[in-house]
Amino acid sequence: MATDTLKRTPGAGGATGGLRRLLLENGALTALIVLVIAMSALSGDFLTTDNLLNVGVQAAVTAVLAFGVTFVIVSAGIDLSVGSVAALSATVLAWTATSHGVPVFIAVLLAVATGIAAGLVNGFLIAYGKLPPFIATLAMLSVARGLSLVISEGSPIPFPDSVSHLGDTLGGWLPVPVLVMIVMGLIAAFVLGRTYIGRSMYAIGGNEEAARLSGLRVKKQKLAIYALSGVFAAVAGIVLASRLSSAQPQAADGYELDAIAAVVIGGASLAGGTGKASGTLIGALILAVLRNGLNLLNVSAFWQQVVIGVVIALAVLFDTLRRKAGATPSASGASPGGKGKQAGTYALAAVVTVAIVGATSFLHNGSSASADRKMGLSLSTLNNPFFVQIRVGAMAEAKKQGVDLTVTDAQNDASQQANQLQNFTSSGVGAIIVNPVDSDAASNSVKAADKADIPVIAVDRGVNDAKTAALVASDNVAGGELAAKSIAEKLGGKGKIVILQGQAGTSAARERAQGFENGLKAFPGIQVVAQQPADFDRTKGLDVMSNLLQAHPDVQGVIAANDEMALGAIKALGSKAGKSVSVVGFDGTPDGLKAVEGGSLYASVAQQPTQLGRIAVDNALKALDGEKVRQTVKVPVKVVTKENVAGFSG
Repeated sequence: MATDTLKRTPGAGGATGGLRRLLLENGALTALIVLVIAMSALSGDFLTTDNLLNVGVQAAVTAVLAFGVTFVIVSAGIDLSVGSVAALSATVLAWTATSHGVPVFIAVLLAVATGIAAGLVNGFLIAYGKLPPFIATLAMLSVARGLSLVISEGSPIPFPDSVSHLGDTLGGWLPVPVLVMIVMGLIAAFVLGRTYIGRSMYAIGGNEEAARLSGLRVKKQKLAIYALSGVFAAVAGIVLASRLSSAQPQAADGYELDAIAAVVIGGASLAGGTGKASGTLIGALILAVLRNGLNLLNVSAFWQQVVIGVVIALAVLFDTLRRKAGATPSASGASPGGKGKQAGTYALAAVVTVAIVGATSFLHNGSSASADRKMGLSLSTLNNPFFVQIRVGAMAEAKKQGVDLTVTDAQNDASQQANQLQNFTSSGVGAIIVNPVDSDAASNSVKAADKADIPVIAVDRGVNDAKTAALVASDNVAGGELAAKSIAEKLGGKGKIVILQGQAGTSAARERAQGFENGLKAFPGIQVVAQQPADFDRTKGLDVMSNLLQAHPDVQGVIAANDEMALGAIKALGSKAGKSVSVVGFDGTPDGLKAVEGGSLYASVAQQPTQLGRIAVDNALKALDGEKVRQTVKVPVKVVTKENVAGFSG
């Protein structure tokens, strides 16, 4: 009955009936329209040409990944490896072209071949090895990420200039990533709607056994489907690395979840048999609009995760209710007359959106008058007490100076930080403060801000190959040398130690490791029996230290690249910490200083993070007012032990 009702609607109601069909039959498109209207009403900075282009750029990588995942989900599979495969493909391109002198064209082919190879392995394990898609692609997620780290040795690799142009703009305004997204979307739509393999995807997803009995070579089709997913992942990785001007071994971490979310929000079913490229594009745009708008609205970085999760759930719930109401789209969108009807629906959606958004634009006339007192602060992560303290110092100084400070959390993702910096630039803030996830990856975004005459202050870490008004930082290398000297002198110049390294690929981890190495050269009696990364995380510090103790129970000292890992190591050492084993941390966080006071942590190389945040805001204001700012503002590091911890304030 519901289906009959929907079929009778077109003839009666004109525009009203068309709008009703739009709402019922296109849940994701409706959600996107509502979001655009809401963001336009809430923020005067949202509806600008520069910002809308930013949204397109920020959606591009997720969309290209999601187009490939659409093939897999339509065939009732899943691919959790696309983010890692993207990183591996980009790393192969940069490694072969930059480090080994392979011609760029061949390097690009090798990168795409890497994606195909990963997809074929996934397909073989699933089709012939009978592994569940979840398990097979989860294994590839780990393998591809590991290979990326092995090839790059944990460090970013500069991207070839000729390929980096994929991250540029045409004519000075049209972003190339958006064009790549459109082209890959058209290819995905063509594959799904006009090819034999596309029809096979729907057949396998609808009923695999029936497809097999009808003569379809299901196993070979699955190989091709996962290979296609690998190709799209490789293209996404190349576009992402082009934006960052470097191949980051940790790039696209977690992007597989965004890709799957975009596909499902776009109307595909995880049970298989339904889905289309246009829906996937809409899903990716919803995620991009959400993140962009929440940044512009100065929503807390922590609450952003909650809001995004809730909106994703509501979008899928709306789609589920629509399906139960009987407004079920065709599987492939290729039914007779369906293309014209679909085009008409999108045209109607565009008209409605433009009309309402145009009306809301009158709410924001003159809204940018106070932009000179607005600042943006992009921190590499807020999942670490050190950077939380930087935020505390920055917020306190901003409040004191009457500055509206927006703080964002890049979650150790260089691409996400690039998006945040672009959002700050397009919203016309007076100044930007950035704590780079990676010094190389932030360069393009900082250059864009400089082009817009927005002063940029780097804090804790510098930005390579880009102009900043000032760098407010401690010296990580010098701090590492102090940490090494402290542990060596505590042990009397000889003994066995282990080193807990930071997150592979980050500049802070590299610089502190260099400092440890430099400092230990003066103490030949100190033997480093093991060095392992624990990703600046307390839980991983506990796990890695527990494992190392099994192989080296006689260890006498530990150097950790931050206090969080040091505190994890102390937990693993138990009663040995501070007695038979001395532990030195880095950062001088509140928990670290408490451990120093209690005696379980011998020392922490304190960087005074609160002061870093305060001084960064102060220098940003000076640069904004045209005052002379020192190029480098050094905040001294200090070795804090039990003897001097009482008088120390970070």
